Order: sequence, then C-alpha cells, then structure tokens
Amino acid sequence: MFHVCVCPSAWLACLCGPSLARAVRRRCLCPSAWLVCLCGLPAFAAGEDAEPSADQPPDHYEEVVVTAHPLSDTGLAQPAQVLAGAALDQARGANIGATVERLPGVRLSSFGEAAGRPVIHGLAGARVRMLEDRSDTLDVSVTSSDHMVTVESFVAERVEVLKGPSTLLYGSGAIGGVVNVETGRIANAVPDDNFGARLEVRGNDNGDGTAAALRMDGAVGRLVWHVDGFRRRAEDYAIPGFAESSRLMAQEAAEHDDDGDDHHEDGDEDGDDHHEDGDEDAHEDEAPAHGRLPGSDYTVRGAAAGLSFVGERGFAGISFSRMDGDYGLPGGHEHGDEEAEDEHHEDEAEHDEEGGNAWLDMKQQRVSVEFGLDAPFGNFDSLGARIGYNDYEHTEIEPNGEVGTTFANDAYDGRIELRQETAGAWRNAYGLHLVGREFSALGEEAFAPPVDSSSTALFWAGERGLGALQLESGLRLERTSHEPSERASGPRRSFTAYAASAGIIAPVSDAWRLSLLGDLSSRAPIAEELYSNGAHLATRSFELGDPSLDPEQAASLSAKAEYQSERIVARATAYRRHFRNFIHQTFTGDEQDGLAVLRFSQADATFTGLDFEATFHVWERGDWHGDLRFMFDVVAAELDVDGNDNLPRIPPSRAGFGFDVDNGRFFVGIDYLRSASQDDVAPLELPTDAYEDLRFDASYRLSAGRSNISFFVQGRNLTDDEQRDHVSFIKDLAPRPGRTLEAGIRVSI
Repeated sequence: MFHVCVCPSAWLACLCGPSLARAVRRRCLCPSAWLVCLCGLPAFAAGEDAEPSADQPPDHYEEVVVTAHPLSDTGLAQPAQVLAGAALDQARGANIGATVERLPGVRLSSFGEAAGRPVIHGLAGARVRMLEDRSDTLDVSVTSSDHMVTVESFVAERVEVLKGPSTLLYGSGAIGGVVNVETGRIANAVPDDNFGARLEVRGNDNGDGTAAALRMDGAVGRLVWHVDGFRRRAEDYAIPGFAESSRLMAQEAAEHDDDGDDHHEDGDEDGDDHHEDGDEDAHEDEAPAHGRLPGSDYTVRGAAAGLSFVGERGFAGISFSRMDGDYGLPGGHEHGDEEAEDEHHEDEAEHDEEGGNAWLDMKQQRVSVEFGLDAPFGNFDSLGARIGYNDYEHTEIEPNGEVGTTFANDAYDGRIELRQETAGAWRNAYGLHLVGREFSALGEEAFAPPVDSSSTALFWAGERGLGALQLESGLRLERTSHEPSERASGPRRSFTAYAASAGIIAPVSDAWRLSLLGDLSSRAPIAEELYSNGAHLATRSFELGDPSLDPEQAASLSAKAEYQSERIVARATAYRRHFRNFIHQTFTGDEQDGLAVLRFSQADATFTGLDFEATFHVWERGDWHGDLRFMFDVVAAELDVDGNDNLPRIPPSRAGFGFDVDNGRFFVGIDYLRSASQDDVAPLELPTDAYEDLRFDASYRLSAGRSNISFFVQGRNLTDDEQRDHVSFIKDLAPRPGRTLEAGIRVSI
C-alpha cells in the first residue's frame, strides 16, 4: 500500500488546492489517518472487487432516493445524505441541527439546546434553507441564531441533507445547501396497513430533560389520515466548568485592568476618594456562572393533523400544525448605557428565580396543501404542487418580565413541478416557485425593521443516460424584491438571481463510482443584511446592514468518489467554491449604545473542503455482525482582503471513529469524535480550544405481535469535556452540555 501513498497535503492540493492542505497541516491531524482513508481503502478493497463481476452490471449501485430532488431515483452528482430508520432514531437530538451535526461536513450553530441551525461546509444562516416536506419552514431562524427552527426531529420520518449549492430547486437561500425534514403528514399513497402508530418517550439526567412524541397513521378506503404530537422540556443543563470560556475571562480581566489603570489616573487628578468609591461601584461583578448554564431551559410542544385522498392517478391532501415554545436565551443581556445597565442589574436582583436571563415565547401555525397527478396532459408524466402558509410570532421577554421585542412573520412558499421523460432519453422537471414574506419586529430591541419580501422563479432540471454515464443539468432564474416599511432606513431593492449546473456520474467499476458537479449561482441579499440597524442583545452586538449590497455570485466545483461492496461503504467529497461579493458580518471595533458594532460588508471569498466517511463490515458470527466507522471533515475559508483574511465562525476540522455490534435484537455502539482547535480567527474573534466527544448507544428490540418495542440508553460527552462550537455566536458564553445519560422506549405498531 505504501508505495503508492503520498503526503496528505499533496492529495489535498491536487483535489482542492494548497489552501486546504495548509489548513490541515495547521490542525496537526495524524497523517496515518489520511493514509488509511485515502490509500488504505483501495488496497483493502482490491482483493474483493478490483474488477466488475461478469454477471453483475456496473449500474447495480444502490441508490438513496432524496425526495427533495425530483430526479434523484437514479442517483445524484451532488453530495447528499439521508437519515432514516434506526440511524435517525439514534441521531435524534433536541433540535434539528443537533440531529444532523455528526454527518460529515455538517455542524451545529447552537444557542443552548432549544435553538440550533445546521451549518453546511462552513456556510450558515441565509445560505442554508430549512424545509418541511420540501417547503420552507417559514420561521425567522435566518434572522438570528437565537431563533429556533420550527421543524421537529422527533416526528420526522426522514431527514435529507443536500450538501452544496441547491439554488437550482430552492432558490438563492440554498446557495450553501438544504436540510429537508419529511414528516409524512400528507400521504401520497394508501399504506399497506389500515393503522400504524409510533410512540417514543425518553428522559435524561442533565437538566432533567424529557421528550415524548406520538404519531398515528391510518386509512379508511382511499382516505388517509395522520395525527402527531410532541413535547420536549428541560431545565438548565449542567456544564463541566464556567459558562464563560477561559479565553473570554482572560480578555475581560485584561480590559478590566486597563480600565482600572485609566480610572486610577483620573483618580489622581480628581481625588482619591472619587477613585475608591467609583472603582468599588464600577467593578462590582456578580459571581460567574459555574456548573450550570443559566437560560438553557426550554419547553417546546406541538401537534399536527393531515388528511389525504389517494386516487388511481394521484392524490390531494392538507395538513394543519401548531408549535409553541418557551426557552431561555443563554449568555444574558448586557445593556450599554449606565442607566440601562443599572436597571438591568436591579431587574436581575429582583428576578433571581428566572436566572437573570431573557427568554423567548414562540408560536407558529402552519397550513400545508399538496397534490399530485400522474399523466396530467400531453407527454408529461406527472404534475405536483404544494404550498405552505405560516403564521409565526415570537416575543422576547426581559428578565424582569417586560416584553422587549415581538417578531412576526406571515409567509408562504409554493411550487408547481412538471416531470417529463422525452423520447431523447432526457428526464426533465420544470417548475414555478413563489415565496412571499411579511416580516416585522417591534420593540426597543428591534434590530431588523419591518420588510415585505417576495420572489418568483422558474427552473428546469434534467438528466439523461449516455452509455454508462449519467448527465445532469439545470437552470433557474429568480426575481427577488424587498420593500421596507416607512420607518426603515433604506430604499426598495430588487435583484435577479440565477443558477446553472452541470454534472456527470461515472461508474468506474462494479464498486466504484465517481461524480463531478459544477455550479454557477447567485444569492440575493436578505432583508436583515440590507436594513438591520439596532441593538441585538442576544448576541451582544449592534447590527448594521448595508442597503447598497450587491448579490453574491458563486462558482463551485465538487468531486465525489463512492465505493460500495458487501464489506465496505465509503464516500469522499472534495469541493472548492469561490464567491464574488460574499456577504459577511465583521466587528468594526466601534461601539454604539455600549454594544460592539457588527456590520454587514462584502468581499470575495473562497471555501475549500473535504468530507470523508467509511463503514467497514469487519466481523460476523451467526446473527452477530460488527461495523467499524471512520469520518473526517475539514473546510478552509479565506477572504480576498489585505491583512487578516479569516472569516468568522468557520468550523475547525473533525475526525472520529466508531464501532458497533448488532444481531437484530441487541445493539451496542460507541462513537468518538475530536473537534480540533480553531486558531484561524477573524478580527476581534477569540480562538476556540479542541474538544472530544465520546458517545455510547445501546438498545434491545423485541416483537410482540404487530408491535415492535425498543428500550435504549444513550450517553453523550461521557468524558465531561468542555465543548464549545466555534460556529456558535455565543460559544464563549455557552458551552454544550456536560456528561448526559439518556434512556427511553420506542414502540411501533
């Protein structure tokens, strides 16, 4: 094996460019791991599948159908992963971001346990579109990281992640990727059984967290119905040390000393008595939070009902859902001026029972309608349409119980798709996509003004076979408009965004398949990036938008290698993405109302990365089998500017492995992950230390008639390590939970 291996940095330089290779070297990852991943896999596999078998065609590769793409049943050149069945059960977390965070290339931008949004290949916020049944969730989680995503992982049937530009189908807000949660609330087929149900109940010892979810599906003739409900709650969770990081405490201590020196000089001029009294009042600090994270408590509940009619040529259905949440905002509020600061501390003293943290009261009601028709007219194979309408509101409540700011979002997301298979062997999907949003934020902390936004788009996606190859292509044209209210500072803006892609899938052998995908896309700025102008206390910043921002433009290239045999399943994806006019937030070093100014600006940027994962079937005896798993991901991001060219909140590299044994009834697995330190930081951003995460999962499954019952126990952060995610806005104020043991039961009929 070793005579064909080269330096891991050379591998990366060939695949992705020298910038990523330098990033890997800086993170001191073990070269042996790279040799195993990049060179060991072909050598290990050569003995069993070096050549295609004579009796098996090279296109036998098992496909993973992604419902978020209309043409995925023959495979995708785009990197995509699906969590379903047992894998989804084991991955379910307190929020959808926590559910998918251990997939290669995916991270969690956490704000406590209640709010958490996925980060894909280093891109977050408005660049990652969150979907519920292929329609936008229509919440305000893109506005700020402290706003939760209103889709529930505990009632999901499957979770799909499209990693990389997905603007072709879902618009400029998907320039970084898509996370689609399939709930099955609107059925498109009559189930085999007239009734089915699933119940899950779990509890953990960290914060006394509990969760329960129930869903039932049934049919009466051609009428298919669905109901579900869930409730999650937890108190403040335990952490292994201080809530504030050691780096932040050291920085604050240094600033305190500097202020003390300046104040001492003033005291010499104005008198010693003034110095002594002023210093005592100004620097009387409260005891820092230790052992438990204030403001990390939450209660989230919801319910939904759906009804569908399924005919011989199609279906039509409707669903109603409601979700309510009350959760704390970790990190606390810190007002700027002295009067506000005094009032704030007085309120905290009066309301110690609330822990001195603000909290958020959220309510959402959603209506979804969907229908599908086979052979609708002409030579079209199918016609589908769906629309989601959302009435969302949340109120941010100060520690003293007073209402601070109310956010409201009335929005809809609708699309029509036509599919066609032509005589020329092209399979096509044509679509019209409409989105509308009426957003408002009212109150003393309304950093984003009321804005009405809308977009209209036409798209085409196509694929065809060409011998053993599969070709993919597509186009999209989108028009987006933002119209601020009279009190907003900024003009009406309209943008034209586009997307074009071309890909190829090549089966190299019976086991190997290579894919190459190129994308050109653009993203219209969102309203918050254009018009923000106010204090955002949850992130301790004063946010300033720029009404003159131009659209982002991105050119992307990704290469994917997949290997699949009886003993091994592995995939690696290398990507490089160059942005023109990349929109990002930077701390200016100035202060306004006592808060650090955070301004939206633009510059060219390049993202380069690599994802890898492999599962080896290493042991089998009778009904028992054992699997060994490896994963690795890294991303490097650079701005095209003089001086410090680092972007903020770029995730560090990760590497991990796991082993599990299963006999169909007993399952035991252990999983280890190490997140490297992140020292390549933006101006005024603090580095983040490395951490480890050791997890354990065990379950026992049994059958009783039609019922399947599983008892499970899970352990997270078993080493009780201090875990801070660099992609989190409050990573220096709110670490992840400490050691957590969780147990529960799942019942399905």
